Amino acid sequence: MASELDERVLGRRWTVRLDAVGRGSTEVRVSCSRPSCAEQRLPSAAAGRAAAVAHLKAHLRAAAGPRTGAYCACRIESCRTHLSPDDRQMRGQPWRCGGAVVLAVVADRAGRWWQAMECCARCAAATPGAKVVTPADSPGPAAHTPVTADRASANAAGAPQFSDLSPPTAGPREVPAPRSTPTRRRQPHRKIAQRVIPHDLRPVVLRDELVELGDLFRAYQRRAEPDLALLADLHERKARAFTTWADVTADTGLRLEARRAEQAAAAARSQHLHRTGCTVDSDGPAVARLLTPGQGEHARSVLAYVADHSPLPDPDARLLVLMLTLRTAHAGTGNLVGQDVTSLGLADPEDLVERLTGCGWLVIPGTAGDLLASRPESPTAVSVPSLVPGEDGGGPFTFGKKLRPKLSGWARRVVSDRKLRKAKATSGTWLLALALASQCSVSGRLGPDGQGIALSSLAAWIPADHGELQRLVEQLTAADWLTEGTLGDTHLTGQLAERILPLTCPLAGQTGPVGPADDLPG
Repeated sequence: MASELDERVLGRRWTVRLDAVGRGSTEVRVSCSRPSCAEQRLPSAAAGRAAAVAHLKAHLRAAAGPRTGAYCACRIESCRTHLSPDDRQMRGQPWRCGGAVVLAVVADRAGRWWQAMECCARCAAATPGAKVVTPADSPGPAAHTPVTADRASANAAGAPQFSDLSPPTAGPREVPAPRSTPTRRRQPHRKIAQRVIPHDLRPVVLRDELVELGDLFRAYQRRAEPDLALLADLHERKARAFTTWADVTADTGLRLEARRAEQAAAAARSQHLHRTGCTVDSDGPAVARLLTPGQGEHARSVLAYVADHSPLPDPDARLLVLMLTLRTAHAGTGNLVGQDVTSLGLADPEDLVERLTGCGWLVIPGTAGDLLASRPESPTAVSVPSLVPGEDGGGPFTFGKKLRPKLSGWARRVVSDRKLRKAKATSGTWLLALALASQCSVSGRLGPDGQGIALSSLAAWIPADHGELQRLVEQLTAADWLTEGTLGDTHLTGQLAERILPLTCPLAGQTGPVGPADDLPG
């Protein structure tokens, strides 16, 4: 019997591996234990797994079933797959194997290697995850067909071969079914804010709310863009749920977490209102403003700069200088068309442009008439030398090129008010409208804390005497821009109309600190 065993050959074994090519690359390498098989390189792990399975299938198709003169391939490993650790001296004994020689396939759970081998039926049944295949099916690790002894006799030439050389029986012998790998079924733990939600938490509606909030917070973290309004709502729901949870369990830590959620909700809500330019009036709903509080500070800085550096004192010149400054504030250069100047309602726009170019404040390539005749398809390039950045790259303003068109659009919206245009508003009226829109409280009351605007500051911006200023206030009141307007000896008090609130820039002291994002250039 021993001599017959020595005449038999060791069972074949094929191992196909999937390895990464190197760090920083998605390519994978497919290699086979057979020396004649060439290495393959694939662009991705999915393509590599498909190629590895196809390669193993090719070996199984070429194998044509277990060889008649082979014994169990697992003998090279001392039959460790089905012997207990106490039987160390029995591992190398060939008669410990049993059953027909079959082809078995074992796959790594992580999909990193696949192995096919000729082994006995007992070893195949004792190996976790092993699948017995037939050569006719040529399956990969995902498709398997059970093999019986009588079927093996039909596929192989002659009688079925057994690794222990026991004579075949007349009746069919079934190959033992592979032993399945046991899986543990655990109830998943649901979490929120790094806290495990007890599965027996009552009331059930509270547990469901906590589970849903945990899923919503995790989904929010996967968002490509933040939504501060949604985040504030989630924190408010979390605060209410944790307060109820603390009442049920008498846990002080949960109550503190609820307070932190309330603070987070308030902070997120405040940031949302700040970013969208919305502020909440104590007596009314939220107002969506064109400029945020930080951008409003930059708008006031431009008005103050024009009041101090306007080359000509009259209202028409000051209004045009303001619009040109906003158009060229970033680099000292910009493009203009004739409509940008003529739509301001100036008394003599051509003469005013010539005066600005004559004093050197404005530089244009042609004449004033050419500028007024230019159209959007061929704008005129203009330059303001005093706004060109110096050698250090600094200029009179700190905002960047992304904010400049927004400030210019805000001023254009103010001087394009339909009711004031119907009333034939003059440059002085537009200048006063800009001053009132930038010097008010959140609720629209004029001046800091609604105490009014000092006439001395208005005089520096609007070149008009007391009587002319009274006429301008009446014109704004008639156009539903200002209500309760009162021009006293020292201050102008009143309330801006509700329709004007979106154009207002509340003073910084009325809306809280300016966010850092509004102070940065760009």
